[in-house]
Amino acid sequence: MFISFLIFCIIVLLLCPTLVWLLCWIVARLCHHAMPYAPFAYTGLALVLLFCGTMLYGYWFGRKQLRVNETTYTSHQVPVAFNGYKIIHISDLHLSSFADSPDFLQRIIDTINAQQADLICFTGDFVGFGVEEAIPFTHTLRQMHAKDGIMSVLGNHDFALYHHGMTDEQKEQKVQQLTAFQRDTLGWHLLRNQSYMITRDTSHLQIIGVDNASCQGQGFQTVYRADLPKAISLPNSLSPLKILLSHDPSHWRAEVVPTTDIPLTLSGHTHAGQVRLFGYPLSSLMFTESEGWYHNEEQSLHINTGLGCTLPIRLGVPPEITVITLHSNL
Repeated sequence: MFISFLIFCIIVLLLCPTLVWLLCWIVARLCHHAMPYAPFAYTGLALVLLFCGTMLYGYWFGRKQLRVNETTYTSHQVPVAFNGYKIIHISDLHLSSFADSPDFLQRIIDTINAQQADLICFTGDFVGFGVEEAIPFTHTLRQMHAKDGIMSVLGNHDFALYHHGMTDEQKEQKVQQLTAFQRDTLGWHLLRNQSYMITRDTSHLQIIGVDNASCQGQGFQTVYRADLPKAISLPNSLSPLKILLSHDPSHWRAEVVPTTDIPLTLSGHTHAGQVRLFGYPLSSLMFTESEGWYHNEEQSLHINTGLGCTLPIRLGVPPEITVITLHSNL
């Protein structure tokens, strides 16, 4: 896929100056002037060399410039018992991204562990196509740890959507294999329209996790498997701080904000487009919320730009580990 993309771009870059020359040649011919081709040919060659150099930089360096983004979430809804609670938010591993650089995945895990977090939240797209991508990294992934464990949800790629030719039953088998791998082999708390309660003294933190929820109006439509009412249900006696893990950020604006009081949602999916031009991520062309923090009155969304890649390049959008420290302003 990446090679096909490169070939297509090279052909376009070579053809564009030729088409411009052809138009100029026609005009020049009508005016009885000559129009040499060489300057246009050199322009096409220069564009191809610039493009290839940029792609090589994004492949060899851009996708390995790991960034630790430290931020805070302050709210009166944070119980005093959870003041200073440290959450690591990561997303979009796409583990096939590390087939040629397992040492970089090891550096990611070591960097995560060095933060000594209370909780790790992974917001989906563990793999690109299937659990077979993860098996070679089992030992490395099992090293990742936090005091209260690792919570995760499934993203669109985790549902084997891009295995063309598979039946729905075969795709579901792939999903079940992935679920078993995360829960049984790695010991993660994979939340499939479920929640998990963490207690400090008499206060509670509810981590809510839903399957991928792709909503109308943003990005490419993929799959909607979320059941938010089911995931959020609790005994009436509990009033915890709620944090939602939902892979696709379009879910926040479409359902979370209008129908719930969940104060904090963590998402991924966009990768910020993996390319930033003139300060703007390419993902902003498709998503209303594409990276970082967004707020709507007392509800907030944080979008992590991911660790892996779909196309194996990153330009101006480094792989990201977000460290969110909770603060109470009671």
